[in-house]
Amino acid sequence: MGQTSLSGRVALVTGGGRGNGKAISLALARAGCDVAANYVSREADAQATADAIRALGRRGLVVKGDVSASADVAALVAAVESGLGPIDILVNNARRAAFESIDQMSEASWNDMIRVNLTSVFLMTQAVLPGMRARKWGRIINLSSVAAQAGSLLAVHYSAAKAGVIAATKSYARMLAKEGVTVNAISPALVDTGMVASNPHVKPDMIPVGRFGTVEECAEVAVLLAGNAYITGQTIGVNGGLYLGA
Repeated sequence: MGQTSLSGRVALVTGGGRGNGKAISLALARAGCDVAANYVSREADAQATADAIRALGRRGLVVKGDVSASADVAALVAAVESGLGPIDILVNNARRAAFESIDQMSEASWNDMIRVNLTSVFLMTQAVLPGMRARKWGRIINLSSVAAQAGSLLAVHYSAAKAGVIAATKSYARMLAKEGVTVNAISPALVDTGMVASNPHVKPDMIPVGRFGTVEECAEVAVLLAGNAYITGQTIGVNGGLYLGA
């Protein structure tokens, strides 16, 4: 059957104002989607994303909300449905990273990493699923991390949360496989979102292909997953060969 047309589909990208979120939002717009860019504090970035979506000839919407807070999730999903229509594609991209040694890590920082990086995926997915299941069509794309697969020396909590995202992806995919809803994850490593290039501890020669990845390369995978009805429950590594495990 090949790739399904995404023309006229409505997508919601959490953390859509910058980095991978912005690139995915624009790539989906180029593929024909109307896109809502969610933000929690960086309104100007989200507005810039929405402006770029409109410049591509699609409808763009900005929606504020903390995706790790259930009340905010209900409100932002309602805002998207009111402004653009029922949500066909959800990209769970919002994240928070912290680098702390085992001795530095506190219960509060552990809970924060789980809440922002994992609980948010649960809340957003539960909010959009009823409509997707009723329409027998939906795409859920979760952003994980190579830290989930290989571990991290300075981010046990972040790694654990992102590993939870992969497990949740597989579980939702199994439950929804016969209902027209696919659920997949993208697992990037050292993609240059600005933060990577400014980190003195990482160098391009750490990557087998010899360079950092680009946000556009992540976005291409998101469009592939949105348009493919047969790929589900998978974690696609966008990592330049850094991690080759299953």
